[in-house]
Amino acid sequence: MAYQKLWNAFFFYLSTASTIFHTLLSFFLKTNWDLVFFKLPDTLVALYFRLCGLSPCTIDVDDQTTVHFWTANHRRFDKPGLVLVHGYGGNSLWQFVCHVGALSRNFNLYVPDLLFFGKSYTNRLDRSEVFQAKSVVDGLKRLGVDRFSVYGLSYGGFVAYRMAEMYPETVEKVVIVSSGVVWTDEQKDELLKVESDTLEILLPRSPRDLRLLMNRSLYKHDVFKWVPDFVLGRLIKANNEHRKERMELLEHLVAKKQDSNLPILNQETLIIWGDKDKVFPLFLAHQLQRHLGPKSKLEIIKDTGHAANFDSPDTVNALIKSFVLDSYPSNISGIPMEVK
Repeated sequence: MAYQKLWNAFFFYLSTASTIFHTLLSFFLKTNWDLVFFKLPDTLVALYFRLCGLSPCTIDVDDQTTVHFWTANHRRFDKPGLVLVHGYGGNSLWQFVCHVGALSRNFNLYVPDLLFFGKSYTNRLDRSEVFQAKSVVDGLKRLGVDRFSVYGLSYGGFVAYRMAEMYPETVEKVVIVSSGVVWTDEQKDELLKVESDTLEILLPRSPRDLRLLMNRSLYKHDVFKWVPDFVLGRLIKANNEHRKERMELLEHLVAKKQDSNLPILNQETLIIWGDKDKVFPLFLAHQLQRHLGPKSKLEIIKDTGHAANFDSPDTVNALIKSFVLDSYPSNISGIPMEVK
């Protein structure tokens, strides 16, 4: 009898161990470890956003459109609102990781993912920057944000410009960084002729595309210099959501004819540009300033490429704070103005 009980106990533990082993084996074999591994940095950056006093939320702006935001945990009425609109190279987490720490001290921050980036999505077919702008502002209104300044980077500059144009009573000041808002059809064609693979590398399919994109965007850093191609390939695969829709956004931007009656913004506007920009050359910065007239100011940052948010984040942060907080002098003591 004792031997029978011992055998039953042994058989029970052996069966349990076998079940656990096969369950774990099935889990490890079925799990997409590339996705888990390459999404881990997103998780860490999201944690940093939380440490900067921001929280994620998702807003249904209509029955087919959802916009994801990072918003200030505790809105303070002695701080102005600032909306950060990212460019085409990634979602809001990565494009503003060098900004939220510094800017959250002086502003109530609102950081949306544009449609088809991050967790924002629509079933509608509109791919225009006008629809992007409307979706962001509608989301902000549902959050109770009625007045704010806006900072738009690259593609986000096109969206920010439309936000300011369409909602002049809502948008207080505008900061546009490295964005060819006023390029002509001829200039567009010439730029695309020189860089004929622009559309392809903005949606990289290969490690080569990704390296080219970084080399054209950054002047000071070669972020993937020591990263093997097989790692970059898996990174691309793990971040390939909504590729079709993102390509449609690009195609719309490129195919759209020049707006000969592009409105001049009523808001004071700060234009920031890197003097080594290989995506939108510096002459477009001067062209934008001429279009906007005396209410605009141009700051050119030396030794800085298209991605000024990574090449010179401290300078960009200082310029934004000095410009937007001009009406709040008690908050801006000690902000350097020198552009290096």
